[in-house]
Amino acid sequence: MSYLMNTYARQPVAFVRGEGVWLWDEAGDKYMDALAGVAVNGLGHAHPKLAAALCEQARTLIHTSNHYEIPLQEELAERLCRLSGMDKVFFCNSGCEANEAAIKLARLYGHQKGITTPTIIVMEKSFHGRTMATLTATGNRKVQAGFEPLLTGFARVPYNDVEAVRQVAEHNQEVVAILVEPIQGEGGVNIPDEEYLGALRRICDDKGWLLMLDEVQTGIGRTGTWFGFQHTTLLPDVIASAKGLGSGMPIGACLARGAAAEVFQPGNHGSTFGGNPLACAAGLATLRIIEEDGLLANASRTGGEIEAGLKRELDGVTGIRQIRSLGMMIGIELDRPCGELVKLAREQHLLINVTADNVVRLVPPLVMTSEEAALLVAGLGPLIRAFLGGT
Repeated sequence: MSYLMNTYARQPVAFVRGEGVWLWDEAGDKYMDALAGVAVNGLGHAHPKLAAALCEQARTLIHTSNHYEIPLQEELAERLCRLSGMDKVFFCNSGCEANEAAIKLARLYGHQKGITTPTIIVMEKSFHGRTMATLTATGNRKVQAGFEPLLTGFARVPYNDVEAVRQVAEHNQEVVAILVEPIQGEGGVNIPDEEYLGALRRICDDKGWLLMLDEVQTGIGRTGTWFGFQHTTLLPDVIASAKGLGSGMPIGACLARGAAAEVFQPGNHGSTFGGNPLACAAGLATLRIIEEDGLLANASRTGGEIEAGLKRELDGVTGIRQIRSLGMMIGIELDRPCGELVKLAREQHLLINVTADNVVRLVPPLVMTSEEAALLVAGLGPLIRAFLGGT
């Protein structure tokens, strides 16, 4: 560790192998993984079909660059467009790069309309990444501190507050887009009102703005649909995707439709590694396995079982504010900071996460079975109960 920059408060455990929802550390101890690499390992660990696809591609061709056509990239782009309703895709390597591409696209879209200072409406408690643009768009002062001066061109409003967006629309003629998460992940698994995204869509239609959805955490089956917005009837103009798209292989994608899909031209944006053959093989295998193994339905069913089980286990416990979920994206909000639960759970060989100081976040692999979900509830419920002083 002495040669690594001190950017992470790492937990004192190292894992050497995995299978499904399980990980094993250097001592051979077995852990249930309810974090899935922070919503990345949707297929779990060491999925045989994914491993086979990666091995085959690595033996064939790993990287050439975007100076040349890449058939697997074209195939994955077509598949993503058919699943999302979008028209075109730009490939990159991560979620923040996908959001960065969306921000650049929105600014260029604004300039092409003659707007001098294109502005994007973003939300409080949001998280979009750690590059300078995505950090500025993020609604968390703690992660921005020390990196000033931040960028201009963003207007921030409360999440799930349509009227606040209307107020900005009334007073700011430079707005070109809204960037919003269908569910805020890092912000505390905040699920908006059912009509929220639809109302934003109508405002964007009225004003000629782009509706840009950060689906980095909610996409690729996490909520029980391919993308989080598909729990509604709307279509966004731009989608940022990553995390679960490669099941652990670094890949991101910025998808767009209509006028937004035509904004970028050669030289406007690019990526050295984005969409290389190995990453696209991972993406194609991931989508195929999710479909073949029925993992969208499994995410909905098993996620619902986890939520219901936790509500039963924690019913009447003082200190539980709310348990909320959509598919395999589950938040347990407490009335006090609860970071200590990460350590307590790890000591019981259960891997979880706490975000927004007081929300236990569960984003387990989409392959989790009902039996494993019951084990998760049986392990986590008593821990939270004891932490809160319940019996």
